[in-house]
Amino acid sequence: MSDLTLTPTPVLTYLRMPEPEKTRDAEPWGWHLVLNIYDCLPEQICSADVIRDYVVDLCDLIEMRRFGEPTIVNFGEDPRVSGYSLVQLIETSNVCAHFAEQTNSAYLDIFSCKKFDPEIAARFTIETFGAQKASGVFVSRD
Repeated sequence: MSDLTLTPTPVLTYLRMPEPEKTRDAEPWGWHLVLNIYDCLPEQICSADVIRDYVVDLCDLIEMRRFGEPTIVNFGEDPRVSGYSLVQLIETSNVCAHFAEQTNSAYLDIFSCKKFDPEIAARFTIETFGAQKASGVFVSRD
């Protein structure tokens, strides 16, 4: 993994989805980062090698144990949505993403029952793909 200088990004909103009639003091069952990134570098989001290196480095960075190799497939008949899709199983759930080539955008989900730092994941994703804009939600799930 390369050395990175991560800068703060105010892109995430934090939400909690409590179980009905459960106190808010209980530890969540899992955490889910939903991140949209826009105006990415085309050569980054259109490269299976970049996407593969990204998910391996991301899992190392947020301390998630990968389960097997990532699945990375380029498909789609509709130009609006065609591009690479990524699925990486992790010991505690999964990392999924879709990269829309026509709009140079990407849509990422990280779900894990092991807590992770969403700011680190968001900044790393934004920097890796050269995103000019981003928005996201970090949800704790009971």
